[in-house]
Amino acid sequence: MLRRSADSRPQLALITASFVSRVGNGLFNTAAVLYFTLVVHLPATQVGAGLTIAGLCGLAAGIPAGNLADRYGPRTVWLTALVLQAATMAAFVLIDSWPAFTLVATLDRLAATAAGAAGGALVARVGGERPAAFRARLRTFVNLGVVVGTLGAAVALQVNTRPAYTALILANAASFAGAALIALLGVPNYRPLPRPKEHRQWSVLADRPYMTFVALYSAMGLQYQVISLLLPIWLSTHTDAPRWTVAAVYAINSGVCVLLQSRLGSKVETPKQGSRAFRLAGLLFLLSCPLMALTADVPAWVAPALTVLAVSIHSVGEVWESSGGYALGYGLAPDHAQGQYQGFVGIGFDAGQALAPLVLTGAVLALGHTGWLLLGALFAAVGAAGPPVAAWAERTRLGRQVVELPRLDAEQQGTEHVG
Repeated sequence: MLRRSADSRPQLALITASFVSRVGNGLFNTAAVLYFTLVVHLPATQVGAGLTIAGLCGLAAGIPAGNLADRYGPRTVWLTALVLQAATMAAFVLIDSWPAFTLVATLDRLAATAAGAAGGALVARVGGERPAAFRARLRTFVNLGVVVGTLGAAVALQVNTRPAYTALILANAASFAGAALIALLGVPNYRPLPRPKEHRQWSVLADRPYMTFVALYSAMGLQYQVISLLLPIWLSTHTDAPRWTVAAVYAINSGVCVLLQSRLGSKVETPKQGSRAFRLAGLLFLLSCPLMALTADVPAWVAPALTVLAVSIHSVGEVWESSGGYALGYGLAPDHAQGQYQGFVGIGFDAGQALAPLVLTGAVLALGHTGWLLLGALFAAVGAAGPPVAAWAERTRLGRQVVELPRLDAEQQGTEHVG
């Protein structure tokens, strides 16, 4: 990992910038679909199609943006992407047709994907010798920012007028600009790290252990939409639980993640620790999924309590899963190519999230209780694969270091190490 711990001031600046941008996300995401359907008057099917097209096109920016971050420095690329997001978000107030909506949404997703790749590389530099722990701490404030934004959006939803929705969109645009300004003033412009001659712009695609990890991470990522999509539908259509139970699901999940992310994440640093956390997460999901299924078989007064128990267990699993993913994602990636590797992680994760609604609603809901059991078994199997994949990856890296270290030492004589 990087040889020098980062100063606390850049960490505070990046946390503040990320918090500000996520408040904006919470404001916009809560009301986005209502704005496009009720204000712009686009049919829901067109909104869904446009977002799907935008999401798929956005994947293309991951690795190229990561390579730019590795070559020119992560802060430069991240700031550029934030400015582009501010511009595309502001453009949403001007759209009046489906082609315009799809174009702006696509540009927005390209910028967001680029920001994710460069931001991942920036976390690696700002986090110094403990990027995974810093990423876990950062996620605490990111989650808190989304909660704050969501609460603010509730006011606009209650007003339910075009100016109210427009204000949310412009506030989100301003949050990106504000985040960029904070980072510009508080985060150093880290110089690119020296790269070995063997480095290629698509090196990650030849790294089979890392690609296997990304596949596992993407599959485990289905668990996020278990809480945001699958369980709310299940509670509404298969149980007698009161409607407020759905709101409680989000509150409990956010609360557990905010309270435990830094505390547990600080214990997960190395790839070996990350793989164990990944395995533990799978076991917790194996327990939570059947409990969620059982909410359909208990009286209405028991269902909320069972839901709270299941969501609490699942949320602890989410904390371990994300912490393990950070430790593996950063620990198995070469320092000089963090942008490229984090860009590929983002591509895999986003692809998994795009498929999640189809898998969860098309398969799990269709199979009912059996679907929930199979889903839990899938998570447990994916988690169990974490330790052997991590061991495989570390063996390949050890062999590579034995071959490369003498040459790299000669190349780097007289070269200042930055970061």
